[in-house]
Amino acid sequence: MRLAVTAMALAAAFLGASAVQAQDPIKIGALYNLTGGLSSLDGPSLNGAKLAAKQINGDGGLMGRPIELIAVDTKTDQQETAKAAQRVLSDGVVAGIGQSDTTFVMAAAPLFQEKGIPFVTSGATHPMLPQWVGNYMFMTPFGDDDQSYAIADYAYDKLGARRVAVWTDNSMDFTKALSKFFVERFEERGGEIVGKDIFMMGDTDFSAQIARLQAIEPKPDAVFISAIPSEAGLTVKQIREQGIDMPIVSGDGFDTELVSTTPGPDLANDVYFSTHTYRADDRPEVGQFIADYKVEYGREPENSFAPLGYDALMLVADAIKRAQSAEPDKIRDALEATRGFKGVTGEISYTRESMVPPKPISVISVQNGKYNVEEIWTP
Repeated sequence: MRLAVTAMALAAAFLGASAVQAQDPIKIGALYNLTGGLSSLDGPSLNGAKLAAKQINGDGGLMGRPIELIAVDTKTDQQETAKAAQRVLSDGVVAGIGQSDTTFVMAAAPLFQEKGIPFVTSGATHPMLPQWVGNYMFMTPFGDDDQSYAIADYAYDKLGARRVAVWTDNSMDFTKALSKFFVERFEERGGEIVGKDIFMMGDTDFSAQIARLQAIEPKPDAVFISAIPSEAGLTVKQIREQGIDMPIVSGDGFDTELVSTTPGPDLANDVYFSTHTYRADDRPEVGQFIADYKVEYGREPENSFAPLGYDALMLVADAIKRAQSAEPDKIRDALEATRGFKGVTGEISYTRESMVPPKPISVISVQNGKYNVEEIWTP
């Protein structure tokens, strides 16, 4: 009798431990620059990821377990980013998401690779990232080659530009790649690059670059500015204040409210940039996300980086569901096998050898501070 009771007690204890174990959270790291020059991209992106986690947990979690998002502000600083990666890895995360810029992904993702933990960037776009980091690195967005080609084609075909000056933030991998691919495509189309200039992240005075731009004869048809958000708004403001009215073209670093708020609506004109398909998109995934975001945060999504954060976490969740496992190796394998994932920012499939998803790209115009989708470019 005593043996039976003991066995029953042991069984009950085992079942109780199993129930508790089943409820242990699935920890996912979220590394974002919530302060500094990239905060206007990364803040909305983290909000998108938080919304995804809330919805997943509201639907019962994954395999009956809640998601715990461990978010850290990486402060637009590479050393802080590396420290944050080490911190969340020591906390037992099974995957990481985050960062809207290649330089900061490269400060974090290799540490995840070393530990055999998948890392999914929500917004970094350098097409070499999966090759640089390794087979645990995945991209939610398109590559810089695709988005640079999109805006180069638009400048050539729709703006009629044939002579373009190029400004590049020379401190960032993303901005250097963007300019490289823009120049490649624009010259391939028959256009001419008539001047190149550089600046650095954190610069606030662009008078020297503007003077050199004004000195180019004949006058360029447009200026391509490869910048992150903090410099995007400032360059538009200072160029327009000097009476220069030529089109300003760029990539998704310009997908920020700073392009309109920093110069003000009177000066925020004839700006065009390539970015992620989201604005003015009538797909049901987009409408639902906008409605849900507005309920959660009391405002519409600030830019396309909000749905990119949402998509990044949902990609990880989808992989866990298909793998029926929260083991990092199995999550990695399921991520690699992703085909036809219907994200808010477009369908994601890892079909290219480069592991960069081929996604459609929006070209946005800014006139009087208002954003409008001009066309969708398909690779």
